[in-house]
Amino acid sequence: MRVVILALTLALVASQHVNLAPEFAAGKTHVYKYEALILGGLPEEGLARAGVKIISKVLISAVADKTYLLKLEDPEILEYSGFWPKASFVPAPKLTSALAEQLRTPIKFEYTNGVVGKLSAPAEVSETVLNIHRGILNILQLNIKKTQNVYELQEAGSQGVCKTHYVIGEDTRAERIHLTKTKDLNNCQERIMKDFGLAYTEKCVECQQRGRALRGAASYNYIMKPTPSGALIMEATVAELHQFAPFNEMTEAAQMEAKQTLTFIEIKQSPTAPIKAQYLQRGSIQYELSTEILQSPLELLKITNPQAQAVEVLNHLITSNAAEVHEDAPLKFLQLIHILRRASFENIEAIWTQFKAKPAYRMWILDAVPSIGSPVAVRFIKERFLAGDITVPETAQALVAAVHMVSADRETVKIFESLVFHDKIQKLPVLREIVMLGYGTQVNKYCVAFPNCPAELVKPIHDLAVEAAAKDNFEELSRALKVLGNAGHPASIKPITKLLPVVGTAADKLPLKVQEDAILALRNIAKRDPKMVQDLAVQLFMDKNLHPELRMLACVVLFETKPPMGLVTTLANILRTEENLQVASFTYSHMKSLTRSTAPDYAPVAAACNVAVKILSNKFERLGYRYSKAMHLDAYYSPLRVGAAATAWYINDAATILPKSFVAKARSYFAGAAADVLEVGVRTEGIQEAL
Repeated sequence: MRVVILALTLALVASQHVNLAPEFAAGKTHVYKYEALILGGLPEEGLARAGVKIISKVLISAVADKTYLLKLEDPEILEYSGFWPKASFVPAPKLTSALAEQLRTPIKFEYTNGVVGKLSAPAEVSETVLNIHRGILNILQLNIKKTQNVYELQEAGSQGVCKTHYVIGEDTRAERIHLTKTKDLNNCQERIMKDFGLAYTEKCVECQQRGRALRGAASYNYIMKPTPSGALIMEATVAELHQFAPFNEMTEAAQMEAKQTLTFIEIKQSPTAPIKAQYLQRGSIQYELSTEILQSPLELLKITNPQAQAVEVLNHLITSNAAEVHEDAPLKFLQLIHILRRASFENIEAIWTQFKAKPAYRMWILDAVPSIGSPVAVRFIKERFLAGDITVPETAQALVAAVHMVSADRETVKIFESLVFHDKIQKLPVLREIVMLGYGTQVNKYCVAFPNCPAELVKPIHDLAVEAAAKDNFEELSRALKVLGNAGHPASIKPITKLLPVVGTAADKLPLKVQEDAILALRNIAKRDPKMVQDLAVQLFMDKNLHPELRMLACVVLFETKPPMGLVTTLANILRTEENLQVASFTYSHMKSLTRSTAPDYAPVAAACNVAVKILSNKFERLGYRYSKAMHLDAYYSPLRVGAAATAWYINDAATILPKSFVAKARSYFAGAAADVLEVGVRTEGIQEAL
């Protein structure tokens, strides 16, 4: 009965709805009190938390048809840093005054029937400031249906396009409309998020199905006053919570909570005037990830003169660590990195010129520069080496660090490409090896960030491989194949196939080592295009005229693509008539070890291998260790979403006592991601002859 009464009541309210979309009258300014809080850390009392609070007046007025102006008046920024809940919010002088100044800049936005459209702002307004405005406009985003009071939809907001649930009620006595909406931030078509520091990892979808590491939700409560032309928002409160539990959601997790309140003050009878500047299109209500500066996990610094402040920190590092390492050295080194990230290329060059004659200063500068993480770091290393300011060992150390620390973008890739073909680098084998392999790594990192990366990025290496093959320069050809393996771009499959002993190629003339490198170069490509690599690997494995070592490597590549049941069964049927016991022992041992896998991403492969081993009926069980073997061992603890795996294989030859080659690889699982953390290999050719 109560359900029926509630339904009738809601239907009655729906019938009375005329227009509940917020309305801002032309020629007037709506003034609100605004307060926002972002707080992060662990939720228990007595643990450290950090956050920022913004208090301001918000002015909204119409400037044209369906175009409005949003301005913050007298913004105040407070920061929280301490042990929750004992510490308090205090003024934040370390946040630059430029931020507060930009917050006062009006922005324009399109607004129709409660839906926020495109945003416009002057070019000097940073993405960080614009994102604060997006957070305010997100409160105004209301998709109100006139004929329904309870409904769901996919709604665009600052967090992305997410599933949103609306409930609308009416207080007739107070002449107020109560509206509540909730957002499931785990159910988004276009969730705005970015993974940091995961360039070398793969997303483990199967691990995430057993519990997500990142979860979030948001709730919005409105009190609105109906008017003939629309609704007036009297009060709006927003609570948003994001929880990161890398191990287990049942245990405590790090949280980031955001709270906003918007309270109506008054309506001024005059509009707010826009500033005299050129307004540019700056996207939509959706949050834009800022790329202005790479952030460091340390206290915010007020940086006014990067060059002078960097010199000050350098002097402190030198004097404090002359006799022994001081306890504050790590913090000061992080501060130096943070300052150099705000410094211009000219600032860094000026610091280098001032201290390059002092060995202690050289060491600290060259250690810090790669950690800047931007193309500025690679450009500095390149120009200082070409100018003769840094030695080959210093350049090698700096480049190795830069390969892994610098974020990959087109500029970084281009700098590495220019180094690959520079005459001075080509004359130094050590640096050329680092630069070439680093170039492949940078392409891989760039393609992880931008999946539609163009094939032109690897074309210079394709051309290098063709030239090396034409000149029978097999050492250079192997190096080029390793670069293509590092890059892992699907466009490299065709040129690599030309170096493999398959139908229609002249690869039989190439040394066995080159053919092996060509097969192993397919492993990273398989992460992006497993189907094409599977077809090629099966073709190689089935060719019984090939060298056994090539067939075994094809088996390794095939299982790294996580083949389906049908493909694994095909391999088992091939093994039933296999005459080469080295190949048979290697493949069978690989299958059998995979049957014991507990890693979520290998579960289908383990099931397929279990069937394949039963088909073979332990036919190759008695083959001893003088035959080639492959082993896989892993352990995965589902409640904590952590695990580790180890794979090793050795390839034997009946003519030798020692294995021809041995390779071992370690893999880790953490927070729904997987990464190959280590791989080592040894070839023993020639050792037995020497003995």
